[in-house]
Amino acid sequence: MGSKLRYVTGSLFSCPITDSLAHCISMDCKMGAGIALNFKRKFGGVKELLAQQKQPGECAVLKRNGRFVYYLITKEKYNHKPTYDTLRQSLEAMKAHCLENGVSKLSIPRIGCGLDRLSWDKVSVIIEDVFQHTDVAITVYSL
Repeated sequence: MGSKLRYVTGSLFSCPITDSLAHCISMDCKMGAGIALNFKRKFGGVKELLAQQKQPGECAVLKRNGRFVYYLITKEKYNHKPTYDTLRQSLEAMKAHCLENGVSKLSIPRIGCGLDRLSWDKVSVIIEDVFQHTDVAITVYSL
């Protein structure tokens, strides 16, 4: 089976309005730096996210303009670093939501690989593995 991931150069926020979006945050929903800050400015909803009380390894969700915005909870506090395990668990949670809600297109940054310093070589394999038996098309944006 071919790669689930398609690579595009450009801003994640230039993706088609039909695509759902995803990125990683901490349980405290601080989103004070990196692409998370852009998500906070664009979609708001911090109180809504906190109210979902998701733990590391889970996935919080906002619905904006008819599409889902996924917040992969990969660590407890903003200054912690995620593990590959919590990333995988949160991806599994997102996959379940995608399948339940008919999401077929997902746009993401190189999740976990900016300020969180995970290795994209490892993260991309985890994403491929988690989504391999689904029809979800994933586009990875890099600036």
